[in-house]
Amino acid sequence: MNSTLFTDAMALTPAGDGVYDGELNEHWTIGPRVHGGAMLALCANAARMEHAGGAEPIAVSGSFLWAPEPGPMRVVTTVRKRGRRISLIDVELNQGDRVGDERSREEQKVAVRAAVTLGDPEHHVPPLLSVNPVVPLMMPEPPPGLEPIGPGHPMEDIVHLAHGCDIRPSLTTFTPRTDGGPPIIEYWVRPKGVAPDVLFALLCGDVSAPVTFGVNRMGWAPTVQLTAYLRALPADGWLRVLCTTVQIGQDWFDEDHIVVDCEGRIIVQSRQLALVPPAQ
Repeated sequence: MNSTLFTDAMALTPAGDGVYDGELNEHWTIGPRVHGGAMLALCANAARMEHAGGAEPIAVSGSFLWAPEPGPMRVVTTVRKRGRRISLIDVELNQGDRVGDERSREEQKVAVRAAVTLGDPEHHVPPLLSVNPVVPLMMPEPPPGLEPIGPGHPMEDIVHLAHGCDIRPSLTTFTPRTDGGPPIIEYWVRPKGVAPDVLFALLCGDVSAPVTFGVNRMGWAPTVQLTAYLRALPADGWLRVLCTTVQIGQDWFDEDHIVVDCEGRIIVQSRQLALVPPAQ
């Protein structure tokens, strides 16, 4: 698949009986590995298509079993509850030698197992209470001079997402803090050629480089589990992403994202558990 459009990367073809076929797009990768947020968004899209009732994925909880490669894949959905306000659909994203073979789903290898809760996100009403740490720290648009990831950028060879979205990290927040405080990483992100939608906002809940950069652990940090909440629908414009952590252990670390749109609303909150990269 050569298209860099995010909407094309999310495309799924119904194959019947809750099964959908698609492609893990080579442009939505980190290094050689498919981006975890993109796979979680694909799972959410399959659940939304299977529900077919206008609901949105308000909570997505995914476990990552192994890291698939770009190429054909199959998504299998199982409806657990179809309710008036809340529905729950289990999703498995599979890849293997028999992708496209109708004889056996079981011979696919499960890469991501997700539970998707669908409902109606609060969008047109103000919250009763909101503690939004992003608005005081980050302007609605990237500050002047903040370069997008692309040719000549130090992250060009790793963050291939930049083929399909304009992504601008504040590199000054990547360096270890001298006061011993937690890393706080800032990004401005928007897709190229299309407006940000629910699925892109969910992807942004995993857009940051690992917070372990803040303790000089720079290698691949595989995500084991990631849970994201969709709080509202994004407005057309930049998404601001603030990434931080509570604890970086010797083996495991947590990483939190808050995604805020250009109108200042919290769109996505996420937390993941991942493995600390080895010391270089």
